[in-house]
Amino acid sequence: MSLHEISLGNAFHVKHGFAFKSQYFSDNGEHIVLTPGNFNEKGGFRLRPGKDRFYAGDIPEDFVLEEGDLIIAMTEQGPGLLGSSALIPESGKYLHNQRLGLIEDLDETILAKRFLYYLFNTKSVRSQISGSATGTKVRHTAPERIYRVKVKVPRDVTEQERIASTLSAYDDLIENNRRRIQLLEQAARLLYKEWFVHLRFPGHEHVKIKDGVPEGWESLALSELANFINGFAFKPAHLGEEGLPVVKIPELKQGVTIKTPRNPGDKIPDKYHLADGDLLFSWSGTLAVNIWVGGPALLNQHLFNVVPYDKVSRAFLMCALREVMNEFSNQTVGATMKHIRRSALDNVKVLVPDDATLLIAEESLCSVYQQIIVLHKQNINLSRARDLLLPKLMNGEIPV
Repeated sequence: MSLHEISLGNAFHVKHGFAFKSQYFSDNGEHIVLTPGNFNEKGGFRLRPGKDRFYAGDIPEDFVLEEGDLIIAMTEQGPGLLGSSALIPESGKYLHNQRLGLIEDLDETILAKRFLYYLFNTKSVRSQISGSATGTKVRHTAPERIYRVKVKVPRDVTEQERIASTLSAYDDLIENNRRRIQLLEQAARLLYKEWFVHLRFPGHEHVKIKDGVPEGWESLALSELANFINGFAFKPAHLGEEGLPVVKIPELKQGVTIKTPRNPGDKIPDKYHLADGDLLFSWSGTLAVNIWVGGPALLNQHLFNVVPYDKVSRAFLMCALREVMNEFSNQTVGATMKHIRRSALDNVKVLVPDDATLLIAEESLCSVYQQIIVLHKQNINLSRARDLLLPKLMNGEIPV
């Protein structure tokens, strides 16, 4: 592979976004105002249901993004996001906000667009963008600084396209798995809602209902169904760069990253150790329930490890907790950081059916739970393989 060095400014122009006015932000609508929060740390587009803001004001036509547009984060809204790139998945829906740069006038005789997308996510390019950034609390870059970034790339654009195709094959598999996970979670949610909320379980026509509870069923507090183990209160002195990852709320959402602090774990009681398949519930800040699949780790405070007693499974509790999340939200306290008290676990109740009905439900729910774990693990392995290939393909160490 023949490489040559170029400055990025030789290949494209970066267009600044529009300053959309916050008074027109809305919780629903047709157009979403994108921010650096819509980028993954290692690149790629992501939606944030419940956090993304729609726009109800007048929209300049030139700032409505099209499918395939390449954008970059110009502001480090979160750790590792500065310079991250993403490809827009759909036309006419997403708005080009002021903290984002849009790649325009790309000379595809120098750089192929998909190759450039992966190029932005290499360590070399990110470190140059980060090194020239300005700002103390929040760091920024600018088009002129991006133009000065130097890279070595294949002279032959068809080689660039082959590299991008190899890497995108991994991303396609990851995205397919994400969709499958969403469908599985939706199926579990619909089954739970149909049986345990709407009470349309098998044989419901022949079961008497008294005070909203079918005969033979129980209304039980969540604290009666599981042990909610709060995480360890890690201090800065406990944390370093080696050892087991310490799982906080960001890790619950995004998994382990290079920013995740670590601890050897040898002096941390066993009850704070995590394994794949554990069910985690963040009770502070953003209330959320997720399955842990990041391997051996340690649990930080503000998160519960939900360990079921003999009555129900983690799969049942995952669905139950997600279904009653609004009830928890109504019981939050705190001025700066909303959280629930442990007493909320005594107050919020769920219906638990008779043994025969529970057995049928658990068979389906546990199957879904295990499939979700397998797909998440596949995605972790695919991401690692892609990240290992990325620099080797870019520098010609592995031919394509």
